[in-house]
Amino acid sequence: MITNMKHIQTTIKDKGIKPTYQRLKILEYLIETKKHPTVEMIYNNMKRVIPTISKTTVYNAMNSFVEKGILNALSVTGTELRYDANTKPHHHLLCNKCRNIYDIYTNSFDFFDKKIINGNKIDEVHVYFKGICKKCLEKGNYKN
Repeated sequence: MITNMKHIQTTIKDKGIKPTYQRLKILEYLIETKKHPTVEMIYNNMKRVIPTISKTTVYNAMNSFVEKGILNALSVTGTELRYDANTKPHHHLLCNKCRNIYDIYTNSFDFFDKKIINGNKIDEVHVYFKGICKKCLEKGNYKN
């Protein structure tokens, strides 16, 4: 874990952000979780580790991390922002049953390799799928 924390500290410093204890712990949590949490989820988790942390601190850290490209902000549900520490090209699936968000890797789209499409300069691509995740399918936790 110490090696991971040193990597996190270097990542934050290299992006010009002061590596405070709160920021380090927040980013550590985001790297370790695959749940694409909201600020509220991050805050509730961080309160267990840092009881004095404020929601404002979490919001400010998220804004800095997104602005510097350390995290991606997702609007998969359309009603809330979720955060993803995986900045490699991938898509997301929102399960209509359990409401979890999962990373989806597919070669079916070649958007990521293109910088210009139909004469338009592309900076980012976001593809969101909505359906039933494999865990819910395995449980028979869905209706056709």
